Amino acid sequence: MGPKLPRSNKIRVLVNGIHAKSGGGVTYLRNILPILAEDGDLETHLLLHRDQSELYEFLGEKVRVHLLEFDNRFFPALVWEQLALPFVARSMAADVTFSPANYGPLFAPNRVIVLRNSLAVVGRETRMSRRFYWIGLALMTGLSLLTSTKAIAVSRYARNALTFGFGSRLRDRVTIVNHGVNPVFSPDDAVDREPHLLAVSDIYIQKNFHTLIEAMAAVHRRRPEIKLKIAGRSIDAGYMRQLQERIAELDLADVIEFLGEKRTGDLLELYRRCLVFVFPSTVETFGNPLVEAMACGAPIACSNTAAMPEIVGDAAEFFSPLDAGEMASRILAIAGDPALRRELGLRARKRAAGYSWSRAASETADVIKSAARRPLPSGNSTGYAQS
Repeated sequence: MGPKLPRSNKIRVLVNGIHAKSGGGVTYLRNILPILAEDGDLETHLLLHRDQSELYEFLGEKVRVHLLEFDNRFFPALVWEQLALPFVARSMAADVTFSPANYGPLFAPNRVIVLRNSLAVVGRETRMSRRFYWIGLALMTGLSLLTSTKAIAVSRYARNALTFGFGSRLRDRVTIVNHGVNPVFSPDDAVDREPHLLAVSDIYIQKNFHTLIEAMAAVHRRRPEIKLKIAGRSIDAGYMRQLQERIAELDLADVIEFLGEKRTGDLLELYRRCLVFVFPSTVETFGNPLVEAMACGAPIACSNTAAMPEIVGDAAEFFSPLDAGEMASRILAIAGDPALRRELGLRARKRAAGYSWSRAASETADVIKSAARRPLPSGNSTGYAQS
């Protein structure tokens, strides 16, 4: 049960962070919460499982973190979230329960969800245990959307794909708020780009690394000096084994390197130095690494599906994500054309300038305030500097 807190004249927001354990979910909370907490109308509380504490050590004093113990495997955590979390929220006198995931507790006060995880992967997943996971996620997304007070979609694609055909009926409830990009991601023209490709993502099936590996075999035949570096955590051990087996079959062990999870400073150098940033994902509602690469001025080869064209605009060469030959062709075209690389890098910088965590936090705060269903406290608003 959550702590009893004295009544505040601010809008008390309970951020349900129990699903933000890796990848985009962690990036989202790390970047948006410190800015959101600066809003003078809001009192921001973050609810986590104790195992997540190290992921959120540097949020600042204004984000009040509450660590709880429960079984955090997917289905037990789902039960805990639906049955116990509403009592936690009410014991804390939360005005709004903000779940930065597709779903949240159905009976907590004034629920706001963030539509950010695509469900289309269920059609490509062949393992029954994983299919049940995605089917459960789809069911909870639909129920949460229909019962939430407000919802945020991270892109037009996310709104259209995750409203299950009810988009027109739910349009007033769903607000599009793009993610931002950490300002540390920036170009450095003094740094020379090196003969390696870069892909950044946690490793699971919808990230489509299996097709990238097939494409890399074709790239290697034409340009044997070009290597591939993949930065990201191995989330799906079975899928990772499949990738490693295929790399061995294609004799690419000396060509493809898995770097594991990298910190921001390491990623910055990787983005600045890569010859081409490759984003092969089949299913994406936004794509944080894509915007980080753009902000660093990287030349980009990118999938032409889901949210990718919406996010990257004209700052990439596109390919069909399931066509390894086309993927290899686009990569080789960029790698072999310095003028094209320069042009794509300039377009990427310009495009990235439109993404800001300050703007995302301001727009998110507006949604939260509208969901609170009580008058705003007077004289507390601080506002945001738009960037």
